[in-house]
Amino acid sequence: MTQAQTRWAVLGPGWISRDFVVGLRASQYGMLHAVGSSSAPRAAAFAAEHGAEASGTYDEILARDDVDAVYIGTVHTAHADLAIRALEAGKAVLCEKPASPTLAEVERILATAERTQRPFLEAFKTRFGPFADALRELAAGGEFGGLEHFGGAFGFDAGTREGRLFDPAVGGGAILDVGCYPLALAIDLAAAAGQPIDAPEYRSFQAELVNGVDGWATAEVGFGTVTAELATSVVEELSDVAMLWFGETETDVLLPNVWGSRTESPSTLIVRRGTDERVVELPVVQPMAAEADALSLALAEGRLEVPEMPWAHTRAAARVLTDWRAAALAG
Repeated sequence: MTQAQTRWAVLGPGWISRDFVVGLRASQYGMLHAVGSSSAPRAAAFAAEHGAEASGTYDEILARDDVDAVYIGTVHTAHADLAIRALEAGKAVLCEKPASPTLAEVERILATAERTQRPFLEAFKTRFGPFADALRELAAGGEFGGLEHFGGAFGFDAGTREGRLFDPAVGGGAILDVGCYPLALAIDLAAAAGQPIDAPEYRSFQAELVNGVDGWATAEVGFGTVTAELATSVVEELSDVAMLWFGETETDVLLPNVWGSRTESPSTLIVRRGTDERVVELPVVQPMAAEADALSLALAEGRLEVPEMPWAHTRAAARVLTDWRAAALAG
């Protein structure tokens, strides 16, 4: 396919945006063109470092006619405002996960995308590539029958107990920062299995507060006949091995290094059935390039959504994140 290059602007020149810019260099359809920040000098420094032609404040960048799409890499609590402003300015939006800390704010974003007819994508890099495709195929009821259970965790020890991750004012805590990953995967698998994702059954929530935010948390959530056990932390390292259970054939599928990295998607499945074990290796992609290209294609084809992360999944994730976090903060 040939198409004009998408001219990207990065809004929020932080560490995650640096990783996005690196990924964008591997994309087929995009190029970094501009950088926006609440601080024009900071935007200019980032632009100079990464070779962007333009920089300025958020308003200055959103007013430019030579910006087609924006990547939002700010703190969680700034996502909704910037996404809505960008959509109203006629830009396609790739917004770093979570789209916003609350379902109400996510609904505002999606309503604006619908009204302005601009594509919006929540940036779950784990949704893209052969590994993600293979998981959806398994969950859809392939050779192992129906999926019954998913277990997954994402956790690390931040070391310090200060800064963004431990600041309630900017949506700190484990649930929003990394707990959204196992939740989003559970939603993807349940949807692929044909189960409803818009009416979750909450079976348990647990959490420990650290400096007023959820330092670690667990949840057990039912999506129809699929049960998801989720765990997350920013105060201790958790295993990055996830598991799918297919009760009909008594098969489990282990997913080592399930979250991959910001430069490579995961590649390995381990299928265990009785005493048999089979390792499946899959090709990798640059996941941040893949999500950028998915939005570029939606923009070029006049679509508002990307099939790997449709709005129904963004809504479902926001619903559970809102309720999980409320339960955690309530103690």
